[in-house]
Amino acid sequence: MSEPYQPASDFLASLDTDWRRHIAATGPCLHRPHPARDPYESLVRAIAYQQLHAKAGDAIVGRLVGLFPEQSFPRPEQILATEFERLRSCGFSAGKIATIQGIAQAALEGVVPDYATALAMEDETLIERLVSLRGVGRWTVEMLLIYSLERPDILPADDFGVREGYRRLKGLEVQPTRKQMIEIGLGWSPFRTVAAWYLWRVPKSPSP
Repeated sequence: MSEPYQPASDFLASLDTDWRRHIAATGPCLHRPHPARDPYESLVRAIAYQQLHAKAGDAIVGRLVGLFPEQSFPRPEQILATEFERLRSCGFSAGKIATIQGIAQAALEGVVPDYATALAMEDETLIERLVSLRGVGRWTVEMLLIYSLERPDILPADDFGVREGYRRLKGLEVQPTRKQMIEIGLGWSPFRTVAAWYLWRVPKSPSP
């Protein structure tokens, strides 16, 4: 049985020696999306993880979910009805609380689409619609596209890990800019999501 991302890995490995060596050392792509997760939930989770290490984000989300033990994730109306201090106790900053409350309100108003609607939307159309919300940037929507909607050709060019991974992969002195990363990434289409997965896993120093 072939790996689901094998065609993408093979394509990237064919680009040059650096990609081939890194993919051989890393092994098969083990990207783990969360298909059919509601866009509202995906956005709130992404906000929790913004500018934090994964473990810190896990803890915040865990405490938020813990406030509502009767279900898997709080609904928008519950977020809006929860006191500021209770949300603060989860580990959210004041700015992030305002953002997740705005996302909740936008979900109730239909600005944040349901899963079926989002699935039918083009990448850029969905990005343009959601970055209008306070505190929601392109990276946040790209995480939704990658992990919930399972889009195969998303390169989060603003992501530090992607740019730093490429710098290490190529032995560059400085990271490429966002604009440079977009230009470079054109050559990885239609497999930019898998390219990002591998770039997140470039080691800090080359193997001896």
